[in-house]
Amino acid sequence: MGLGALGHDVRTAETGKEGVAEVAIRAPEVIVLDLRLPDLDGLEVCRQIRVWSSVPIIVLSADGSEDRKVDALDDGADDYMTKPFGMRELDARVRVALRHQLVGEGDLEELDVGALHVDLVHCEATFEGRSVDLTPKEFEFLAYLARNAGKVCTRRMILEQVWGPAYAKELHYLKVYAYRIRRNGTCQAR
Repeated sequence: MGLGALGHDVRTAETGKEGVAEVAIRAPEVIVLDLRLPDLDGLEVCRQIRVWSSVPIIVLSADGSEDRKVDALDDGADDYMTKPFGMRELDARVRVALRHQLVGEGDLEELDVGALHVDLVHCEATFEGRSVDLTPKEFEFLAYLARNAGKVCTRRMILEQVWGPAYAKELHYLKVYAYRIRRNGTCQAR
């Protein structure tokens, strides 16, 4: 199982369990998933990831049957390649998956999560109809959480996506910024 994007930081996992854990920690741009894994069926890995992530998944398999392809696509795969295949074709399919992901993210202009409304175009947020005063980084943090509402986001994922990979271990950032956002009235305990 390969994680990342070609030309970027590429990570591999030998088992399905390792792969699912790696996806949760690293939040890759794309996953290349071989269906034949030593511990789990690749389709089970795909289903587990789809519970909380929309990362593009390209499946590789020696099984070219229509049923297997349909099962993979129904279980959350975005593409299916039958072995043997050429690396140029795989590279092209990764580029397409990344392009589709960027188009999908770019279409989103506003988010509503409960009483929270986030305007991604104007970088503004309201909570229960009241405007929330946020710094640019506070807004970026809140927007990331709103985009991923209902998904499991590790501290490391949040730090890497909002502050960058160099901040992956700066856990105090999350505490400080979460406190500031709460103080501004966007999140109230229920």
